[in-house]
Amino acid sequence: MHVPTNSPDAPTPAFATVDFDVVTFDRQAVHASLALVAQVSADDLTRPTPCPEWTLHGLLTHMTAQHHGFASAARGEGDPALWRSRPLGEDHVATYRESAERVLAAFAADGVLDRTFPLPEFGPGAAFPGRLAISFHFIDYVVHSWDVARTLGRTVEFEPDLLTAALAVARAVPDGAARRKPGAAFAPAVAWSGGSRLDEIVALLGRRPTWPDRAPAAG
Repeated sequence: MHVPTNSPDAPTPAFATVDFDVVTFDRQAVHASLALVAQVSADDLTRPTPCPEWTLHGLLTHMTAQHHGFASAARGEGDPALWRSRPLGEDHVATYRESAERVLAAFAADGVLDRTFPLPEFGPGAAFPGRLAISFHFIDYVVHSWDVARTLGRTVEFEPDLLTAALAVARAVPDGAARRKPGAAFAPAVAWSGGSRLDEIVALLGRRPTWPDRAPAAG
């Protein structure tokens, strides 16, 4: 989740209740992303993704950086430089796997839910309770797993309880004009009815569940 400094996309009180096993669900979402990234070839890296500003290379770069940033935040480190993008290198799968293992280890630490996570992407001095911060990472990797799957022409599946939790988080993400600004965390919600809970989640967070079909014409 990239949120620009002083963004109106910052969490609202609706985010305050995270009444599910967020560490377990986050781990499952990250494992889903690992299984998908393991299938990404070098030739796939130039593919477009459901995130219009990124090719698959750009998306994996972002996902890797976010893992490193959240792992650092779990240790109380708030330097914005820790969230910087870094090269994927010659082995993009290994680079991504290392970052994922790092964040999973950080979130598995004793007492992590009771810590305060500095999240400089929300603005200078921004910090959140561990349970809440991990929910941000969780929803990101549910959605980014879907992004990678769609890019590869594949599907991704999650357990019903995980999707119920992810849907609650997605519904709490603020919508509106702020999502149209450059650098917004998510594009505006897409009108959607029917389909699966995963379809609803990605639509709430600005993806067309039927991507890569063409977007409907304006007007």
